[in-house]
Amino acid sequence: MSEKPLSVADYPLAEIRPDAVRTKTGKTLDDLTLDGVLGDHVTMEDLRITGRALRQQAEIANAAGRPTLAANFERSAELVDVPQDVIMRTYELLRPGRAGSKDELLAAAKELREVYGASGVAAFIEEAADVYERRSLYKKRY
Repeated sequence: MSEKPLSVADYPLAEIRPDAVRTKTGKTLDDLTLDGVLGDHVTMEDLRITGRALRQQAEIANAAGRPTLAANFERSAELVDVPQDVIMRTYELLRPGRAGSKDELLAAAKELREVYGASGVAAFIEEAADVYERRSLYKKRY
């Protein structure tokens, strides 16, 4: 998190607390200029959302009394460094009728937890696996 705790008064961060915003490579918002892009000093990596930024948004959401939104930001922060193909494969399994069994979802959750450290997302998928089982959503629907 940032040095000074964030509050609702800090939202939106880019306008109110630009000092708290950093790219994955440590650049500040002032470093993100057209000249920087044209001079190859700013890359796509500098323009991507970071886990830190999402956790900062979670901190503000919690301060605003929005714990569900905060939890979503926290899970999103866990997914920032997960490869796109893993995310898409997991998303496909979560569509009703796509996973053939609870074990498939549990395996996806285990991979996210053990390989990528995404324990909040893994817990969410494990919860979904139980719900899918109760609602018979493992049956082929299409």
